[in-house]
Amino acid sequence: MEPFKGRVCVTGASGFLASWLIKRLLLSGYYVIGTVRDTGNDTKLAHLWRLEGAKERLTLMRADLMEDGSFDDAVKGCAGVFHTASPVLSRPVSDPKAEILRPAIEGTLNVLRSCKKNPSLRRVVLTSSSSAVRARDDFDPNVPLEESCWSSVELCERFQIWYALSKTLAEKAAWEFCEESKIDLVTVLPSFVVGPSLSPDLCTTASDVLGLLQGKTERFEWHGRMGYVHVDDVALCHVLVYEHKDAHGRFLCSSVVLDNNELVSMLSARYPTLSIPKRFKALDRPYYELNVSKLTSIGFKFRSVEEMFDDCVASLMAQGHLSPV
Repeated sequence: MEPFKGRVCVTGASGFLASWLIKRLLLSGYYVIGTVRDTGNDTKLAHLWRLEGAKERLTLMRADLMEDGSFDDAVKGCAGVFHTASPVLSRPVSDPKAEILRPAIEGTLNVLRSCKKNPSLRRVVLTSSSSAVRARDDFDPNVPLEESCWSSVELCERFQIWYALSKTLAEKAAWEFCEESKIDLVTVLPSFVVGPSLSPDLCTTASDVLGLLQGKTERFEWHGRMGYVHVDDVALCHVLVYEHKDAHGRFLCSSVVLDNNELVSMLSARYPTLSIPKRFKALDRPYYELNVSKLTSIGFKFRSVEEMFDDCVASLMAQGHLSPV
């Protein structure tokens, strides 16, 4: 472990990515304040207390995205704040504006208002998404998407792509607030996150991968073409852009972009005993690539798609979600 590096806050601490981020911050020598909605939920939080360094340098505090000022105490005295908490709903919603958009946007602004009150603050790192870049209908398939691209709000509203809309509007609101408030903000835009889950409770994305490995196609059918990235790489990326003094702006974080059929071809060859679908029906989705040179130019190296799925499959088997191969 490295020497003590200071105090940082991670919102949504029990989440898939946040748990890995806390693991990496603790291993790097930080004192971490994690926010959760219920500090008394021992079952949901047990995996965090098992992390190396947690007993000495982890504190969990209650905070709620929709409660004004509830992050004040958590971010107080922190040099860095990592805002990862955001709604990801797997079920159909009756009121997407109330259930997805408002928590994402207002929750982000609520965290940032608390950050503004904190004189110790050095930098905020916000977890956005590649879906804040790629939901658009006007790009050239020969030119990879990069950080200057934004998803079309009009397109997202027209096709009811609520997750992409929530990430786009929340990130735009964050940039506007931080520019007005002179807060040093960096945003990380991961593609579809794959890898081992530290918590036995699977998040939406991990459940989707489990379903695919068990032969269920419905959650992947709408992907068509998708970027993939290892969860630990996303965590390491957050730490890198926090620590790198010349890191500014947005950072796309993705290892590879694959069509559904390229993905299942690789997976079925790698795990022949699993019930992976052989093919998906063709979707009329635009071809795109993601340009991640901004991140690799500051020294970042991504793990392969094979490694992220190997780690994911091993984790799902170890936790009993998937029968051993």
